Amino acid sequence: MEVVPDLSRMRRDYETRGLREDDLAATWVEQFDRWFADAVAAELPEPNAVVVATADADGAPDARIVLIKGYDEAGFVFATSYASAKGAQLAVNPRAALVFPWHALQRQVRVTGRVERVGDTASDDLWDPRPRGAQLAAAASLQSTTVDSREELVERLRRLDADTAGGKLPRPEVWGGYRVVPDSVEFWQGGADRLHDRLRFARDDEEGGGWVVQRLAP
Repeated sequence: MEVVPDLSRMRRDYETRGLREDDLAATWVEQFDRWFADAVAAELPEPNAVVVATADADGAPDARIVLIKGYDEAGFVFATSYASAKGAQLAVNPRAALVFPWHALQRQVRVTGRVERVGDTASDDLWDPRPRGAQLAAAASLQSTTVDSREELVERLRRLDADTAGGKLPRPEVWGGYRVVPDSVEFWQGGADRLHDRLRFARDDEEGGGWVVQRLAP
């Protein structure tokens, strides 16, 4: 029998200089630029991978990992099927939370905010650069529905590939981009003895939609 490790004793101490208010950039997007550049420079696998958490109309949570395809001061963009589980959840509860899990750097970035569709033109811009194989998979798969076998999916893709004869594959109407418009963006840096540094940019509606920086207890 395989020995299961004692999870209560699995612990790695963090050794960084921490994160102080004086270290922060003036805006959350500039600070994210810095940390994302660090993640890329460290050659982390898929540094744009992010956990997206949503909830349905009853508040039941759900989460999965997707790839962020762009970000700016307006928010973070990812693409998916509108008919997927997360698409259905966002249709009735258009809010989400994101977590960038950059464990190797002893960092994470946490985002909360409302979610909106990016529109047809922006969705086309997300669709067109995708490799043809990825386009075929997205168009042939009814995401989140049950299927009898993998072979069924492969056959759907094969038929679509044959029917389109290698030509340009138009973006399905059911596929497109979402933008998470942040209400808060937290930068978490691991600290020794679990005294982590957590600095959060929070939107302050009372100040005309500006941002304030808050330190959170670890």
